[in-house]
Amino acid sequence: MPKLNPVLDKETIALKVAELAHRISHDYKGKNLVLIGVLKGAFVFMADLIRQIDTNQMQIDFIHAASYGSNSESSGSIKLLKDVEVDIGDKHVLIVEDILDSGLTLSYLIKHLKGYNPASIKICAFINKIERRQNDLQPDYAGVTVDKGFLVGYGLDYAEKYRYLPGVYELKFDE
Repeated sequence: MPKLNPVLDKETIALKVAELAHRISHDYKGKNLVLIGVLKGAFVFMADLIRQIDTNQMQIDFIHAASYGSNSESSGSIKLLKDVEVDIGDKHVLIVEDILDSGLTLSYLIKHLKGYNPASIKICAFINKIERRQNDLQPDYAGVTVDKGFLVGYGLDYAEKYRYLPGVYELKFDE
């Protein structure tokens, strides 16, 4: 049975989300902003984030790309399962992700979204995890940076489990 070691409690998460929302509100004031959540993991973080962003020119959409399946490491092969539906041409796009890990999925999504000619594309990742980064991609907005560990909770999953947890935990497997 895996063990869950606490990394972030819900109070710390709430503070980090508020900080990010404040920065995003400031940076995108008066701009046409489209937040694109990466399914499935980003839905919890994005729901908290959008309720705190102070702008009246924000649209919301989702994109779904898969690279993990039920494994704990990226397969390296990315499939687009759901594309954006909102017109993002000449608008400022903020990709909202639960975790920036290897960087492969986000690199793929950025390249894909550039084809729609947005005014800009930036990344907001709740967790910036550098352990397995396979490119030089960095988030423009990050809630927390961690070095390593397999994290679950607050939208993050392992084989579609643990997303519901209110905090973030390191999943440790018995050896």
